[in-house]
Amino acid sequence: MNRAYYADSIANFLSKPEEQIIGTLSMSSPFAVEQTQINAWESQIGILKSVLSHHTGSIYFEFSIPRMGRRIDVVLLIRAVIFVLEFKIGSKDFLSNAIDQVCDYALDLKNFHEPSHNSFVAPLLIATGAHSDTITAATTPKNDKLFFPIKMNSKALGEAIETVLKFADGAPIEQEIWEKGRYSPTPTIVEAAMALYGGHSVDEISRSDASAINLRETSNRVADIIMQSQEAGHKSICFVTGVPGAGKTLVGLNIATTHIDKTSKLYSVFLSGNGPLVDILREALARDKVRREQERGIKAKKGEALSEVRMFIQNVHHFRDACIQDQKPPIEHVALFDEAQRAWNRTQTASFMSRKKRTPNFDLSEPEYLISCLDRHDDWAVIVCLVGGGQEINTGEAGITEWIESLNRSFPKWRIYISPRLTESEYGAGAVLEQLKARSAPVQMFDDLHLSVSMRSFRAENVSLLVKHVLDINIDEARSALASVNEKYPIVITRDFCRAKAWLKEQARGSERYGIIVSSQAERLKPHAIDVKSPVDPIHWFLDDKDDVRSSYFLEDVATEFHVQGLELDWACVTWDADFRYSQDGWEHWTFHGSRWKRIRQDARKIYLKNAYRVLLTRARQGMVIVVPYGEAEDQTRKPAFYDVTFQYLKDIGFVVL
Repeated sequence: MNRAYYADSIANFLSKPEEQIIGTLSMSSPFAVEQTQINAWESQIGILKSVLSHHTGSIYFEFSIPRMGRRIDVVLLIRAVIFVLEFKIGSKDFLSNAIDQVCDYALDLKNFHEPSHNSFVAPLLIATGAHSDTITAATTPKNDKLFFPIKMNSKALGEAIETVLKFADGAPIEQEIWEKGRYSPTPTIVEAAMALYGGHSVDEISRSDASAINLRETSNRVADIIMQSQEAGHKSICFVTGVPGAGKTLVGLNIATTHIDKTSKLYSVFLSGNGPLVDILREALARDKVRREQERGIKAKKGEALSEVRMFIQNVHHFRDACIQDQKPPIEHVALFDEAQRAWNRTQTASFMSRKKRTPNFDLSEPEYLISCLDRHDDWAVIVCLVGGGQEINTGEAGITEWIESLNRSFPKWRIYISPRLTESEYGAGAVLEQLKARSAPVQMFDDLHLSVSMRSFRAENVSLLVKHVLDINIDEARSALASVNEKYPIVITRDFCRAKAWLKEQARGSERYGIIVSSQAERLKPHAIDVKSPVDPIHWFLDDKDDVRSSYFLEDVATEFHVQGLELDWACVTWDADFRYSQDGWEHWTFHGSRWKRIRQDARKIYLKNAYRVLLTRARQGMVIVVPYGEAEDQTRKPAFYDVTFQYLKDIGFVVL
């Protein structure tokens, strides 16, 4: 794939007329090029011709970063260094978001472009009208050859390049190998949604290594099931399983964005009962569309963009309500249900419909009703259930069992496609799956309907396995899993909040997002200024920049498992309260009522609490700090004994104490 609008040797670039270079850039753009963009290119070309006359290497204009849906202004390969240049033509200031922007570009190459992993990468921010201080070059403390962003005006660009080259030694970068090198990004779900909505393919924004190859195979399998169902006039339901962070939501979004045209027979809707996820995805897609349109010189209103996005990303409860009001078949033939294990059972659904919707005789579970809505079609329909194991975290969430029982009870003619892994313990469907053997309609198993490798952490794939062993109190296995992730995925523990916050800020580079996450039952962290009952707006928390006090960066508002499930941070501070305590007899489960802790007795609620910590401990992509407070001897609700044993358990496993 040609990732740059213009790619050439520096020697050829210097000899070619400016008009020819501008022509190549303009012809490569898929959109009409505005005069302002041509003016910017002319300025960049003039500046670079004046400073590169004594250098050899390669030059790339408008270098694509699909994961971010953006393009780097210029990339230079000179000797042993990859220079990432971001120009701010006419700007007199070095704005913080511009510094983060060029750093993010450099990080993308460093983390996801294979030939750049072990090379020096220098992000340069050129504000052409700014005052330039003394140029200094230094790499970040992580020993991965990434330079701190260097700020300069256009006159100091040559000096900056020379300064970096004096610092960086090593063999020259081989241009052909670098250009053909594998790009294996691991986007956040928000980045992935924006890239897919912006027209990129799932291959462009996902890893291509052998361990993650089944993401593509799973997407293809689901697409084939949809096409075969449409062509043959079948009604089918497909269960896609996977470990936390494996890409289940990405599979669903890929199908939904591929079939976004309402006039298409394959028009699809992405449904989720996860309100924060729906709100965040909608807002992110709308903001990104407005940005992309504005960059093309087109006026765009966020309200209009939101209206478009709402059509194919919907809250499942709103979809349900619309189907109650209108008994005709829905416009969509394909419904992709994210986190299907969280659908409500019959009791929860009936209670809600009676109390909130004034529908007293509603007697179906959410899975059974949703299947019935698609069953209204006379010709064909497909439901794709994206299922996470051990992810039920709230009262009334039925797990996958209710979907299977609904099919057996009411929809004998629907074809079923499942993964053999659906029989594993965390999915809780083993016994009921036995009943499928008596169905007249085909039941087919495909290995590629299971996503076995977590892609949330591009640094360590075994984090979810480590968390599983920690929560299952498999100490030896946890130690082994920790040893396998330690080198690239730092996990530290501490009793001190100030140290934890400082650690987060030290780790993050560019706009890498960090924040504090806690259990929704963690009600005795108030002395540490953490109040889980205080409302947090997940849109601002997840999407806003470092200058917004409502964002996660300020480390003031905290998010719970309900806010973060299905989403991720780069760096997380997981704060452990006395609701979930280690003991020699296993985990103790507590809830805070009035002025004291009370034991949780119901098995279902114990599972919800354990799963809440599973969600929290698998949110970070690059590393985390776990805070277990000291407690307070004079406070009967925060006795040190409530916390000490948990901290010691984590320490005994081998987590490094900060």
